[in-house]
Formats: sequence, C-alpha cells, structure tokens
Amino acid sequence: MLIIISGPPGSGKSSVAKILASSLKIEYVSAGMIFRKMAEEKKLSLIELNKMAEKDFNIDKAIDMELFNIIRTSKNLVVESHIAGWLFHNYSDLTVYLTASLHTRAQRVAKRDNISEAEALDQIIKREESHRDRFLRYYGIDMLDLSVFDLVINTENITPSSIVNVIVEYLKGKQIQLSPSR
Repeated sequence: MLIIISGPPGSGKSSVAKILASSLKIEYVSAGMIFRKMAEEKKLSLIELNKMAEKDFNIDKAIDMELFNIIRTSKNLVVESHIAGWLFHNYSDLTVYLTASLHTRAQRVAKRDNISEAEALDQIIKREESHRDRFLRYYGIDMLDLSVFDLVINTENITPSSIVNVIVEYLKGKQIQLSPSR
C-alpha cells in the first residue's frame, strides 16, 4: 500500500505521516528530509536551495527521481512530500492533502524550528512562492488544483492522531488493506 501525504509547510504532513506509518507498521519516507539533506550537503538554507532549484530543474528532478525509485521498490509506504500527491497519485492507494491557515502554519513552524513567528511566516511565504513557481514551470502542476487527492483535511483544529484516525477509517471504508504487493 502506498499512502501519500502532501500539503504546504506547517500543515502537519510530517507529524501525520510519521504517526500513520507507525500505526500501520509500514515505512515512512519524507521528500523534505531528502531536500534538507541536500541543502545541508551543499551548506545552504532551505530558502537558498529553493532559490537554486528555481533556476536548476536538476535539483527537483534528483529529489523526485529518488522518491520515485523508493516508491517503485517499496511495498508498504507512507510518503510525505509537498508535490508527491500530484506527481505520484497514479501509483498510490490513497492521496491526502493537509492544510491550515497561514497563521497557524507559521506558529507551528516557529515552534518546530525554534524561530520567531515573523521569520517562520517569511520563510513559508518564500517557500510557497518558490514551490508554486517551480511546480507550474517544471511539471505543469497548479498547486491550487486538489482534484488528485482522495482526502483534503483542514488541520487547523484537529490533532495529528485524530487525523490519522480519519485516514485509517477512510482506508477501512475503502477496504484498502496492507498487502505484500500493490
């Protein structure tokens, strides 16, 4: 089974995906971790690497290809990624989009990264602008089109564990089971 969790920064993707993978006892993979690792290796901030990626498609392509190779070779997996829902929905059993208000997301990122809310807000806005531009230019993906997602969940006033419960109930209703192959 492949479950993809997408959404903007601070929407709860990582928290939900980790809890879901643990709950289902399947592997968890984060495209964000791949991106962060690349930024660290290049000694760049996330914003700096996003800016580089705006000019060099090979950065996004390398991350997306690495993620695709993981998806192709894994049997049971929860993938967390800003763009995977659009790119790989045809390979998934379930695609979920998480969202929340910009203010809430900035509060979450500030707390997570131990930065001011103003700095988190600035980072989120810059990252989202960069993502929107790159995904449209490189892939023809309009990030406002959520039609590829099976579930769209506003995480504003719901805990990650409760979101996982919603996803698990959806899986039960769809009679999607863990299986050795897809």
